[in-house]
Amino acid sequence: MQTFEANSSMHLSVVPRHSQPLKIIALGDSLIYGFGDPEGGGWVERLRRCWMLPDSAGHVLYNLGVRGDRILQVAQRLEVEFRHRGELRNHVPDLIILSVGVNDSARLGRPNGRNYTDFAVFESQIASLLDQAQQLCPVLFVGMVPVDEAKMPFLDCLYYNHADQYRYKEALKVACTERGIPYLDIFQQWINRGEAWRLKRISDDGLHPNTLGYQTLLEDVMNWEAFASYNYSSSYQLTSS
Repeated sequence: MQTFEANSSMHLSVVPRHSQPLKIIALGDSLIYGFGDPEGGGWVERLRRCWMLPDSAGHVLYNLGVRGDRILQVAQRLEVEFRHRGELRNHVPDLIILSVGVNDSARLGRPNGRNYTDFAVFESQIASLLDQAQQLCPVLFVGMVPVDEAKMPFLDCLYYNHADQYRYKEALKVACTERGIPYLDIFQQWINRGEAWRLKRISDDGLHPNTLGYQTLLEDVMNWEAFASYNYSSSYQLTSS
């Protein structure tokens, strides 16, 4: 078994099983884009770099994150991104990873302002996005990260809070469960680990993970049983050093 360095404090061990790489697209907001991680470019970019190494499985991973996107914007570009993405044109993806929803939950202008996306509208848009995605290929959903409420507002106008985040992420979780789509509840996992642990992984803006946060996100995703089941080309084991 060969071990290579994924980053300065984590190692990813790979044992090739098949020669055919997976084709994967990661679609969503800034959590997919990786904003806040100048060292590694976010958890998706860190994973993409691992899969580019000569002795890795060579999976093709496209980062299709757009900062500020809400459910509606992701749904509007989903199929176009799916059909027209480099190597994927002659081989549709084996998997779509979605991560979106936190921007929909924000309060506009003041702490008790209206939500950026009305909750009833959000539920309808969730159903549309997930149904559309499932018609294309298998889907996994990576949930949102809890914000630092003390740092709000973001950009002087967006107020994020845990109560709204919980409500919106639960709607996502329920919709995914109803459709048999695996959902990784990052919000609850990070809340359960405690405030001191969590705040070390959030950027000064209070909204985005920092470098350590994205490293942790990668670990959480790679240790997720639902994600591991798609790694038929390789066997992975994450360890912190």
